[in-house]
Amino acid sequence: MITPAFDLSQDPEYLILSIRVPYTRTSEFDLYVDGTDFKFFAKPYFLRLTLPGRIVEDGREKAKFDIDKGLFILRVPKETAGEHFEGLQMLTSLLAPKGSRSAKPLVEDLSSGCSESVGDEEEEDEEDFDWQVEQEVYTEQSEEELKAQQKYGFGNQRSGVFARLQEELSDVIDIKNPEGTTAAERRQGRLEAEASAFSPDHYLADFFEDDEIKGLLKFKPWWAKLSPSTEQEEEAAVSFTDDEKEQLRKFTNRSYLLDKTSRHQAWLSLVDILLAHCYEVRATEGEHSVESPWTIRKLSGTLCWLETYVSLQEVLVSFGRRVLCFPLYRHFALVSAALADTTKILQTGRACVLKCLLDVHKVFRENEPAYILNDLYITDYCVWIQRVKSNKVTAFAEMLQKASLRKEDLELELEELEEAATMVAEEEGASESAPISRGVCSGASSDSSGSSASSDESEESEAEGQGCTESSTRGGGGGGGERSKDSPPQPQPTSTASPIPQEPPSTLPSAERKVDALPSASQGTRQLIQELGERVAEELKISQDSSCKAERSCSQLSSTEAKTEASGSGGSSGTLLELRPQRNPLLIVQPRDDPDVSDFLS
Repeated sequence: MITPAFDLSQDPEYLILSIRVPYTRTSEFDLYVDGTDFKFFAKPYFLRLTLPGRIVEDGREKAKFDIDKGLFILRVPKETAGEHFEGLQMLTSLLAPKGSRSAKPLVEDLSSGCSESVGDEEEEDEEDFDWQVEQEVYTEQSEEELKAQQKYGFGNQRSGVFARLQEELSDVIDIKNPEGTTAAERRQGRLEAEASAFSPDHYLADFFEDDEIKGLLKFKPWWAKLSPSTEQEEEAAVSFTDDEKEQLRKFTNRSYLLDKTSRHQAWLSLVDILLAHCYEVRATEGEHSVESPWTIRKLSGTLCWLETYVSLQEVLVSFGRRVLCFPLYRHFALVSAALADTTKILQTGRACVLKCLLDVHKVFRENEPAYILNDLYITDYCVWIQRVKSNKVTAFAEMLQKASLRKEDLELELEELEEAATMVAEEEGASESAPISRGVCSGASSDSSGSSASSDESEESEAEGQGCTESSTRGGGGGGGERSKDSPPQPQPTSTASPIPQEPPSTLPSAERKVDALPSASQGTRQLIQELGERVAEELKISQDSSCKAERSCSQLSSTEAKTEASGSGGSSGTLLELRPQRNPLLIVQPRDDPDVSDFLS
């Protein structure tokens, strides 16, 4: 027989069953409804469920079959309208046959007159469960007895597994000989491995350069949107994918005979695994990588060292130490974030815890050596958590919320390292700021000397501007009193020599006389050159007036222009005036046939 894919939901009056049975005939459907028992048969499919509430067959039930999808939907009325059926998402526990939750004990106390099943005792222990573990006086035992009692796995119920898996041993756990190592030896080996793996440089690098860490802390995992709620609200908030439902149907339902100590250790190991899962989800921002199986098992002392904890504080300290020793991001803030995430998951309820365990199961299932951890721990946790009552999960969440973890609890001298590194950083910053301050002082002195020099130049420019104004009104220059008022003004000589020798405007009449002295120049050519010379004189006059105005408005700029334009007052009148970088109108009318004029212009 094949167990079909199925899903359950409810409303206040009906229980709704969706059963996927493709390639079947509707005439071969068989249904059986009796209280909490439900049976469905359609060759070759068979489904038997033990429901958390009672249903009745009173004529109100309705059924529908979608041939295209192969989906059979059945609506069965509840015996008590308005009753809420808990645990409809726990598909593995629903597959259990009636009466399978109890198991006859191997040893009974006949003097009591009656026998109680171990399952009933477990229920009573859960009702009166307190988180105080009973302590017994230590008794010395022989080495043979200790080796014979080495257990591990869920509830410490496994032994001899790694004796058959020596090749995969180093890829799964860090213990070389788990079969012959006591719990105290495992813990001592774990502490020594953590102490040797801790790197102060790596920790301080993540402590000071924490930009990536801040980005990871801002990440919101999928459970962050959930809120602590009742069982009914939890089922509506947490939904399982088709792959997760298929995996739940594949699990074999079983009963776990756990005493009080083993049950307490199972809860502590569950927290240890959830802490590692929460760190992995945050470090990868919800996208698992090829390193995810290694990260989860490495951060969990339960999975890596087969550790059995006795208190919640031991779990938190172990997880905190391993986060600061092994993964890529080693920051204490990530430890606190994982603790808050685990608390939120437990507060949300069993469905949220089960979904996280299924995620871990999938990560290990897709990794070749890590699948052994599914057989030892994760599969049993996925089945066991479905039977745990919701109030037990809530009570443990409250206990975890009250727990606290400080840096000094990790015994890695984190605060001393941070204080020493901060002092070194401050000293380096002070040593680097000293030459900078000296450079600033020297720069300020050079700025002051530069400003005084510029002020002297501006005063000199103002004096030159006044001289330029006076020369423009008086005429002045090498031309004597015969010069007309329209002739351009002659700039006053300065003490600084101009890098570009320029001829004052008074040399233009001498140039005209030189043109007149040319014997071979024609009358038209002479007239043309004379007209162009007059235009150049007008251009120079306009340029000189504008430069004088610029000198009065901007003393520093006019000083520079005055230095480049000014020449000696006693300049030779026989040289041609060289213009500023402007287009020379004389060059556009250069005659080609008259060699004398060409020699003059050149």
